[in-house]
Amino acid sequence: MTMISDPDMPAIELGTQEVAAGKPSRKGTIGVVVAGAALVTLVNLTAAVYLYRGMNDLRVVETRLEQLGQFEQRIGARLDTINNGFQSRFEKLDSDLQANFNEIDRGIARLEQNPPLAASDEGMSAAEPTVVTTSTAEEAPAVAENMAEPDAIEMPRPPRKRAPAAAPPPNPAYQRIQQADGKVYYRKIN
Repeated sequence: MTMISDPDMPAIELGTQEVAAGKPSRKGTIGVVVAGAALVTLVNLTAAVYLYRGMNDLRVVETRLEQLGQFEQRIGARLDTINNGFQSRFEKLDSDLQANFNEIDRGIARLEQNPPLAASDEGMSAAEPTVVTTSTAEEAPAVAENMAEPDAIEMPRPPRKRAPAAAPPPNPAYQRIQQADGKVYYRKIN
């Protein structure tokens, strides 16, 4: 190959390129793209961290809400137990009062049918009880002798035994729960 060279022409260097005016260079474009990608990556990482923290906080709140629901159920069950205990006590007191009123009504009815014999001859002939008050040890044998005489002291009547009142039928709005230790609880049925 033949080369024609003109000594007046400037030589062209292959290593340097001139940038046209108004056109960005490749290095600047690549730098802008890398900076933009780094900024987007930084924003995504920040959003991921906040999202992760928010999810953890949400899990903690959900766990506490579940515990709160269980706590509410336990409190409700205890309140029902206490309410049932009070109700059973009130029902027992009511049945005791009804039994006492019935006993009084029966006693009044018997008194109306059989009036007491206040002015009978047997009541007048009975000896009055002897009351001896002693303060010395010497008079103690005399008191013991007076106590031995059946006519000297009138013994009070022993109280009559009451027949236990029949238990009222169970309320269908409550469930009866008997535990192994013998305690009985009632829970309201919703």
